[in-house]
Amino acid sequence: MPIMFGFARQRRELLEAELRRMLPELAPFGALRAWLVGDLARGRAGPESELELVIVQETEEPFQRRPDFWTAHLRPRVGARFLVYTPEEVEALDEVDPLLVDAQRHGETLVG
Repeated sequence: MPIMFGFARQRRELLEAELRRMLPELAPFGALRAWLVGDLARGRAGPESELELVIVQETEEPFQRRPDFWTAHLRPRVGARFLVYTPEEVEALDEVDPLLVDAQRHGETLVG
């Protein structure tokens, strides 16, 4: 099987382009706060990396259904993962939920 060189760089560029495309839509679609997390935020994007966003949004949807809104409205062109919290959850969990702690300490702030 041939070895492909430079695919990690190409993947990073695809993820960055997709983030630039989505960024102007976050606040209009209801993101009160948003952070880029994961491989791209840490500068370690590889061939398997996805675009990972933690989003704070007013919603009544159950936690597991919340990403559906963002997937339907943003229509990602690359692998993307949306982790969506309500403002009340952020207030209650910001010091104990590992995803929120990581987003606030090491994520790149996109909104808010």
